[in-house]
Amino acid sequence: MLDRPFDPETRIVSRRDAPPVIEQECDICVVGSGASGISAAIEAARAGNRVILVDGLPTLGGQAVNSIIGMFCGLYAPGLNGRQLTHGIADEIIAELTAQGDAHIIQGGVMKVVMYNEVALGRWVENAVIKAGVRPLTGAIIRKVNLDGRRVRSIDVATRHGDVRITANGFIDASGDAALTWQAGFDCRVHGNGQIYGSQMLIVEGINDAHKPDWDTMAKRIAERGEHYGMMRRDGFAATFPGTDIAMVNMTHIETPLDPFEAAEKQIDGKEQADRTLVFLRHEFPDAFGKAKVRVYGLPGVRQTRWIVGTHHLTTQEVRDAVQFDDAIARCSWPLEQHHNREGYVWEVFPEDHVHTIPLGSLTVAGADNLLAVGRCIDADSAALSSVRVMGPCMAMGAAAAHALTLAGSGSVHQIDIGQLRRKIAANLEG
Repeated sequence: MLDRPFDPETRIVSRRDAPPVIEQECDICVVGSGASGISAAIEAARAGNRVILVDGLPTLGGQAVNSIIGMFCGLYAPGLNGRQLTHGIADEIIAELTAQGDAHIIQGGVMKVVMYNEVALGRWVENAVIKAGVRPLTGAIIRKVNLDGRRVRSIDVATRHGDVRITANGFIDASGDAALTWQAGFDCRVHGNGQIYGSQMLIVEGINDAHKPDWDTMAKRIAERGEHYGMMRRDGFAATFPGTDIAMVNMTHIETPLDPFEAAEKQIDGKEQADRTLVFLRHEFPDAFGKAKVRVYGLPGVRQTRWIVGTHHLTTQEVRDAVQFDDAIARCSWPLEQHHNREGYVWEVFPEDHVHTIPLGSLTVAGADNLLAVGRCIDADSAALSSVRVMGPCMAMGAAAAHALTLAGSGSVHQIDIGQLRRKIAANLEG
């Protein structure tokens, strides 16, 4: 306790005394701080750019942290000895988090993933952003995008602390929902029939891992008994964080509409689904989950909602054929994993030597010279996108976008030297 007197003084302030808009300038503005946006912002800053990183949530990390995705997927080629395909910040995250016991490389069947502690990842993101010199702006929602011909000149965002206008030479749409591209008035895509379902992630504690069934047994029991418990999705898994009594549960399918009121309703429905999942686990596997309780619910986990129309539309056949594009900027081997069915998803695994690529053309917004999309809002058909929207290639896309805009300068991303770009991101294309 401090031995100081209280300070009861106040002063009067008025909105009239504050500037109507806070004006900020930078070289590159990144909208969205998930895996792709964080990679883009850090790479852009390290390349010498002044960077502002905007996110609608009050904290950084996007879905990787706040939806508790829990696993980095798509970092490795298939197989027991699958090589790492994406480097950059992925190397730094894996090295630091594994050293402190907050990440573990797991061989899940034919695919290798990295299971991580979302709290530790969140702190890594914040520290890395500040160290790189990136200026964050959280709790900020785009209200307007200001165009000058084919260039985005500035964006107007609203925060609880006042309105902000950010003027930049280049912009990266890492929003997940193509929010920047949509607000700018450019054409976008959505799934043609119905929607792609998301997941409500659930972290439970108090489990007995020694009695936890394997994934196949658990999935079979969900298929047989899930309807009895009112579960929408009829498959899924519970993955134990090594050395703990904590498991990450992914057994829900939630609707992820773009209507604001429907979105609010469905995030509540997602938690109700998660609660039914826990009842299922307690009753069907009492030795493992009989004493389990909810530790935390993630924010709604969104897979695909709305994405850009680029200069190249990546197709399912191109993914299956492992096309090596001349303007490739990222590699991936993650299966086609489309969650367009209410009860489950389609899963098509590739052979061990399969590596498909993502072209720069799928990141370039067709009508804009200084705007690139990354992550789950690049241009692809709905099934192809299901393979490349996972966090490994998302990090690679973010790095590529940062260097592409740096090379473009005041010119067009459609006219940069692809060879020079590929040399800058060679670690994500070779080896």
